[in-house]
Amino acid sequence: HATLAVHNILGQEVARLIDKELTAGSYNVRWNGTDNYGAPLASGVYLYRLTAGDVVRTRKMILLK
Repeated sequence: HATLAVHNILGQEVARLIDKELTAGSYNVRWNGTDNYGAPLASGVYLYRLTAGDVVRTRKMILLK
């Protein structure tokens, strides 16, 4: 099971991009800068968290408009 979520700098989840079973391989995901309800988010620093099995990775990204 794989999950890819975007969090604001306070750690609150603002968007969940992937939440399903995936086979091993490479994938591309495009995020349009909106939250789970389709509202645009402000420019700034966000964190994305990828969870796949026992692996959890969190990285920083910057949203520029």
